[in-house]
Amino acid sequence: MGTANKDELKLNRCRKNLRRDVGRAIGDFNMIEEGDLVMVCLSGGKDSYTLLDILINLQKHAPIDFKLHAVNLDQKQPGFPEHVLPEYLSKEGVDFTILEQDTYSVVIDKIDEGKTYCGLCSRLRRGILYNYAETIGATKIALGHHRDDIIETLFLNMFYGGRLKAMPPKLLSDDKRNVLIRPLAYCKEKEIARYAQLRDFPIIPCNLCGSQDNMQRQAIKSMLQTWDKQFPGRVESIFRSIANVSPSQLADTTLFPFQELGLQRHSEKRLELIELV
Repeated sequence: MGTANKDELKLNRCRKNLRRDVGRAIGDFNMIEEGDLVMVCLSGGKDSYTLLDILINLQKHAPIDFKLHAVNLDQKQPGFPEHVLPEYLSKEGVDFTILEQDTYSVVIDKIDEGKTYCGLCSRLRRGILYNYAETIGATKIALGHHRDDIIETLFLNMFYGGRLKAMPPKLLSDDKRNVLIRPLAYCKEKEIARYAQLRDFPIIPCNLCGSQDNMQRQAIKSMLQTWDKQFPGRVESIFRSIANVSPSQLADTTLFPFQELGLQRHSEKRLELIELV
C-alpha cells in the first residue's frame, strides 16, 4: 500500500473518531437543534479548524437542518497573515466573516511586560464575538475547546483560584444573550493535532501570547502530560469525574444542605428492636 493510501486511511480513521466524539457531545448536551445558525469561531489554530471541518462533515449527514457561519477576529497583531483564512474558507466554500478590531494595541498598552495577556485578550475578543453573534441572529456560538482544555481549566481554577470549576460543554452567557457550545468537549487534543496534520490546515500561530512560556496553563499541561505517560488512563478518569459529581461528598453549603442534616430514624423500627430485646 502506498504512502498516500496509508495517509488516507489514517485520515478517515481519525475523522471517524472525532465525528463520533463530537456527535456524542452534541447529543448529550443538545448543542445543535433544528434551524440553528451556528457561529463557528475560527482562530486559525488546529482546534478551530478541526471544529469547523467536523461540523461541516456532520452537517451533510445530520438528521436536522442547521447552518454554519465561520467568524474570525483579526486583532491586528503584527505579522498576522490576513490572507490565509479568507483564502482557505473561500476554497472550502464556507460562509464567513472577518471582523477587524485592534485589540492587540489595547492589550499591549494595558498589560505590563512579562504579565500574561490571555485574560484581557480573551475578554475583549469574547465581547466582540458575542455582539456580532447577536447581530447576525446566531443561535449558538461554537468554540474549539477540547477535552484537555477542560481538564486544564479545572486544575487552573483549583490551584490558582480555589474553585472547583472547569469549562462546561454548553453555557448560557452571563447576559443571557448567547448560548456557547463546545462540540470538541469529548475530543482528545492529540487526536485533533493528528487530524490537523493529516488535513494540512494552514495553521496561524498566536504570536501575542505564544511567546509567554511561563503561563500557568503550560505548567498544568506539562503536569497532565507527565501523568498521562506515567499513569495511563488517569486523565480520562479525571475528565469522567467532571460529569460524575457528588455534592454531598464535597463541602459547598450552597450545593448541599449540610446544616439541615439530622437523624431520620423511624419510631417503628425502634419499637421492633425494643420488643426483640
